[in-house]
Amino acid sequence: MKKILFLPVLFLLLTGCNTSASELPIEMVAYNSLSKAEQDLIPASPKDSTVTKENVSHEIKSVIDNNYSKEQVYAVVFNNTESSTFGNLVVYIDLDKEEAVGKGYEDKE
Repeated sequence: MKKILFLPVLFLLLTGCNTSASELPIEMVAYNSLSKAEQDLIPASPKDSTVTKENVSHEIKSVIDNNYSKEQVYAVVFNNTESSTFGNLVVYIDLDKEEAVGKGYEDKE
């Protein structure tokens, strides 16, 4: 009798704890959208980045897809990718976290 009760409880625990394995972290969505040359700019790991939610400003609108109609995007800034002429590499991700809608560089300070 205990085995019969144990199996449904075990099943519920295993299915309840299951997270979507197909959902990539937002940093990896951004990294996968980069060209090989852009990926080579990242000295360590794609996880060495900062993710923020940004309002779509005129500056952002100039580097993202013209058909993007939402008012906000995620900005993934890859740290330590700046050069002497450009700031850090930034990839803009749709709010549903599934695709990149643009990329550019931070302003050099």
